[in-house]
Amino acid sequence: MRAIEGGTFLMGSEQFYADEGPVHATSVDPFLIDEHPVTTRQFAAFVADTGYVTTAERELPAADFPDLPADERAAGSLAFRPTAGPVALRDWRQWWTWVVGADWRRPFGHDEAPVDHPVVQVSFDDASAYAVWAGGRLPTEAEWEFAARGGLEGATFAWGDDPRPGGRLMANTWQGAFPYRNEGADGWRGTSAVGSFPPNGFDLVDMIGNVWEWTSTPYAQRHAVGEESCCAVGDPRDGRRVLKGGSHLCAPEYCLRYRPAARSPQSDDTSTTHIGFRCARDA
Repeated sequence: MRAIEGGTFLMGSEQFYADEGPVHATSVDPFLIDEHPVTTRQFAAFVADTGYVTTAERELPAADFPDLPADERAAGSLAFRPTAGPVALRDWRQWWTWVVGADWRRPFGHDEAPVDHPVVQVSFDDASAYAVWAGGRLPTEAEWEFAARGGLEGATFAWGDDPRPGGRLMANTWQGAFPYRNEGADGWRGTSAVGSFPPNGFDLVDMIGNVWEWTSTPYAQRHAVGEESCCAVGDPRDGRRVLKGGSHLCAPEYCLRYRPAARSPQSDDTSTTHIGFRCARDA
C-alpha cells in the first residue's frame, strides 16, 4: 500500500459527462491505498483461506426469479465479446453476453485468468469481503479520485492534459474502433498485467484503464455539495455504487471515462470481465 497524506482538492469535472459535476472542493483524511488493483493471485489466496464463494459462482435464487427456468438461473456472469463489425452504440447487449460458468477463475467461462492481472468477475460484495479479510476496506469515491489525480489539480488525465504525451500510451484503453476492432494497448487486448503502464504522481499504477474499480460510495446522478448533500447523496438501498477509472474497453467514441473525474454506476450484484477493485485503509 501507498500512504496518501490527504488534503483538499477540486473533485469532478464539467467538461464531459453530466454526472461528474459540479466541480467542488472536497477534503479527504490521510489514508492508505493499494499500489495496484487486487490480482487474481491475491484473490485466490483469499478464497483458499476462507472458502468464499463469489456472486458469479452462485445460482440465482428460484424464489427471487420464479419466472426463469432452471438453466437460466445457472451460475455465471457477463463477458465481453467484440461484434463482427460496426454497430450502433446505443445497445450494450450487442457486445455483452451472459456466460454460464464465467467467474473470477475463468472470466470468459473457459481459459484460466492470468494470475498477475487484476481479478475480474467480482461484485461489490465480493470486493468488500476481500477487503475485510485483507484488513482494509474499499476506498470512497473521493479518496479514489484524490489518489488517481496523483497531486495534479484539475488535470484531465492522471498524467496531465495530453492523452498521449510524447506519443506514449499511458493506460490500457481500447485502441481502434469500438466494439469490433481492438488493435491492442501496447500489445494488450483485454486486461493487462498490473504495472504495465506508467505510475501516477503517487506511484500508483492502473488507476486509469485496465479495469473499472469498485468504491464504497452509493451512486447519485450529481455530486452532493453543501446543503444539497441531504438529498443528492446516493442511497445505498438503490443498490448501485460508483465505479472509477475506466477500463480496457473505454474508447473515446463510446466511453471517454478513463479519467480521474469520470464515474459510472453499477449494481452491487454485478460482475463482469472489466470490473475489479483495490483496497484502502485508514492511516
